[in-house]
Amino acid sequence: MNTLAAHITPPLSAERAQEIAQSLDLRALPRDFLDNPYPVYAALREAEPFKRMPDGSYFLTRHADLVAVYRDAKVFSSDKQVEFGPKYNHAPFNQPPLATPDGLAPLFEHHTNSLVFNDPPRHTRVRRLIMGALTRRAIEAMEPGLVLLVDSLLDKIEAQGGGDLIEDFASAIPVEIIGNLLDVPQADREPLRAWSLAILGALEPALTPEQETLGNRSVTEFLAYLRDLVADRRLHPGDPEHDVLTRLIQGEQDGDRGVDALSEVELLHNCVFLLNAGHETTTNLIGNALISLQEWPAQREQLKADLHTAASAEERDQIMGLAVDEFLRFESSNQLGNRRALQATQVNGVDLPAGALVTLCIGAANRDPAVYANPEQLDLRRTGNKHLAFGFGVHQCAGLSLARLEGRIAIGRFLQRFPNYQLPQAPVRGGRARFRGFLQAPFSI
Repeated sequence: MNTLAAHITPPLSAERAQEIAQSLDLRALPRDFLDNPYPVYAALREAEPFKRMPDGSYFLTRHADLVAVYRDAKVFSSDKQVEFGPKYNHAPFNQPPLATPDGLAPLFEHHTNSLVFNDPPRHTRVRRLIMGALTRRAIEAMEPGLVLLVDSLLDKIEAQGGGDLIEDFASAIPVEIIGNLLDVPQADREPLRAWSLAILGALEPALTPEQETLGNRSVTEFLAYLRDLVADRRLHPGDPEHDVLTRLIQGEQDGDRGVDALSEVELLHNCVFLLNAGHETTTNLIGNALISLQEWPAQREQLKADLHTAASAEERDQIMGLAVDEFLRFESSNQLGNRRALQATQVNGVDLPAGALVTLCIGAANRDPAVYANPEQLDLRRTGNKHLAFGFGVHQCAGLSLARLEGRIAIGRFLQRFPNYQLPQAPVRGGRARFRGFLQAPFSI
């Protein structure tokens, strides 16, 4: 790695990693952990793979243990009513104007109605509606428009001689793609990213009053906008094969046939969820990948050479497909997941009591040496990559094929257009434990 790489992901000594691991508390994480958590994850996998946390929850770091929990959706619940009640529904945030008609905090109402934080059959009902608009055929049909979008962003970057990897490129792509899926008018898209960042930021283990206030306000503003958009779409429906909002509305209307009924609350909050789920994680995938290529110049040169010598577009797609999965493994956009044990159970021989709260450390599992050869190395030719960046089982990310397409097109075309791009200074990390990415990354071409 070059000199700049040491500033992008600064090294963490084994002694310091052990110190952090022994006293790990997700509510009080030191800055050096947020900059580079992987040595701490390695220490935990080795010594305490079922780490008992100060709040009584469990922190899991082994790949096999995460898969076991993901597989057992009947025992390990994704529903967050129990955890999020104390987190969000407390004075003064459950008082007007930051309150729902039921007196709930907007963040609580949103996150407990989102697809990802629900169990079957509710989860199954909403997921089926969304997946109907994210078929392989529908995603393939998005590729030409995605190429045009990426190329237009690259044209602007070339005209100005550089820019910011996050602001000018990585974050602009998913906002447009999800905006297209919901058919949000172009003129209305400017606040979408800020709303998404604020709402997802409120999922962090440690939440400041400022973050909570901004998150609640963002949910309230986003819902107010969506109510008008939904009312208009009911009057002027789109093509349900491509317009997810129309599909959700029509699923709601089909409820009198006893199949896919969505309440108004479910409809609105899952539109918010679609933006959130498709926005920051994909932004982080693209940004993390392009910055990792600066940290690992030999891998960057190898990828450039592989793309240059590829005999066909299909071969280039295969090369980029392997690379995208390795970027997802190496720097997982989403580092943490959570489950609650509905009954006393065992995970690979470890007893867990009923009600146990479990944090699934995706970032640690994706570097487990029991599964990956040389896991701390970026290897863009890695095959058989069983990473957990999209989760696993019934809650596996519904948009994983779309995210892979966005990553493949965005990273590949950027690298082909600007093969010698450079970061003149260390990028600015987001400083979060759950979502790993960057806020700013100025670059030259």
